[in-house]
Amino acid sequence: MPTGRAVLRTATWGQRRYLLPAAVLFAVHQAGEAMVPVVIGVIINEAVATGSAGALLTWLAVLTGVIAALSFAYRFGARAGERASEQAAHDLRVRLTERILDHRGGAEVGRLPGTLASIATSDAKRVGLLGFALPLGLAAVGGLLVGGFALLWMSVPLGLLVLLGAPPLLWLVNLLGRPLESRSDVEQERAAHAFGVAADLVAGLRVVKGIGAEAAAVARYRSTSRDAFAATIRAAWARAAYGGAMLIMNGVFLALVALLGGYLAIRGRISIGELVAAVGLAQFLLGPLDVFAWVGSELAAARASAARIAEILATPPLLAQGDTALPDPPRGALRLNGLVYEALRDCSLDAHPGELLGVAAEPAEAAALLRCIGRAADPEAGTLELDGVALTEVAPAEARRAILVAAHDADLFEGSVLDNVLAAAPGGSPAAAMAASGADQVVESLPNGLDTPVGEGGRTLSGGQRQRVALARALAAEPAVLVLHDPTTAVDAVTDAKIASGIRELRAGRTTIMVTTSPALLAVSDRVVVLDDGRVRTEGTHAELVDRDPAYRTRVLS
Repeated sequence: MPTGRAVLRTATWGQRRYLLPAAVLFAVHQAGEAMVPVVIGVIINEAVATGSAGALLTWLAVLTGVIAALSFAYRFGARAGERASEQAAHDLRVRLTERILDHRGGAEVGRLPGTLASIATSDAKRVGLLGFALPLGLAAVGGLLVGGFALLWMSVPLGLLVLLGAPPLLWLVNLLGRPLESRSDVEQERAAHAFGVAADLVAGLRVVKGIGAEAAAVARYRSTSRDAFAATIRAAWARAAYGGAMLIMNGVFLALVALLGGYLAIRGRISIGELVAAVGLAQFLLGPLDVFAWVGSELAAARASAARIAEILATPPLLAQGDTALPDPPRGALRLNGLVYEALRDCSLDAHPGELLGVAAEPAEAAALLRCIGRAADPEAGTLELDGVALTEVAPAEARRAILVAAHDADLFEGSVLDNVLAAAPGGSPAAAMAASGADQVVESLPNGLDTPVGEGGRTLSGGQRQRVALARALAAEPAVLVLHDPTTAVDAVTDAKIASGIRELRAGRTTIMVTTSPALLAVSDRVVVLDDGRVRTEGTHAELVDRDPAYRTRVLS
């Protein structure tokens, strides 16, 4: 089961072909930075103090070479580090996407779509940033060691001060980063929730406006946003405290090195050139120490993000995988026997091969029925079979290839009308499906016909147009079993009757289930079953039920 540490380990070690070169090149850069004050000290001792022009030119050439090497190393080290960072974040996004889109489901339970999107973007980016931060941190350790040994070469007390003082400093960096890690975790969680609520409200903006719930929606988002803002402020205070503490420690450490170097110079234990080199090295040490502070901050944030990513990756699948194969091609005999799930209670019904079956149900019963048939959830009890094979024993992806459930509020994808209609049947012909669904009339009213872009979620279309295009897409897929949920609620009665006839004609010989209360759709059904209290109460043709069943008559015709 993935853990936060495992996510961090995979994200970093998986990019070792970029991380290792980045670390080496960054280390060369840090070593070069440390050698600059040393070479300057040598120039003072060997050239300036002696007045030798040849020595001056020689050591200036050495200084130029050192600066060129460290500049080259940082340039290409940064390229490798950025590649590691972006590749690690990309790999995490791919893993998260695969888990979220897994046919067995589960990752989406209890999480808003916007929350999942936030984790797959900002959290993955934070973890990926370690691909740049870790090589830089390792190089800073190397720079600290080079500077320490250079000081040790000039003066044993100076070198020991740096080499012995660095480990406690690194320990304090890790200790001070722990509060920041917990604050970063809360900050990311609240920010992701706020993002999810915002995306949810934007997606349902038309409904919110339609029912006049703008004030409630604004109040909900304001409360969520305030929580996220408060968490961000607390995390910012933690970052500021961490940065301030690191600045103080770094300053004290640097002051100790400079004071000791000045004392040794006054005592005559080191030369003027060595004093200049020591002061330059002390200033250089600020760089690695600042890097430690930055890497510690990024590592704390990455740990919190990795824990959130691991939580999604470790979410158990909602459905069993199954390995039993369905008949090829399926005949389309669907049987529900004693099904128990949410609003369904001992629900048993049969859809015969090639039958057009109508199901009149309450909204909660319809939703539960569709989830079970579409393998979005496994029933709590009872069985659901296709051609004698229990669907719980079939891989969800294979079951959904044989049974297509077209939801009442099906979304359209970015692209043209044609792209959407042929999304599940690339290369097919949309003509018959569009005529049966009434989408051909929609196309006639659009400026570019089939090539008209529908916008994100089909927002450039009206509700009725969007519904007909979605129905055309379901019909064009030509599944063995097609389940339609209220496919004509946004059209007028005349169009409803025309679509009902089109569905019957196009789906002749193939099993079709229409979960609806539309009189036009139920009238063309071969048989209608009526659900009450989660079980089948009665069945018959639409005309028979209207004639003998007052409750059915009230539900369908009122």
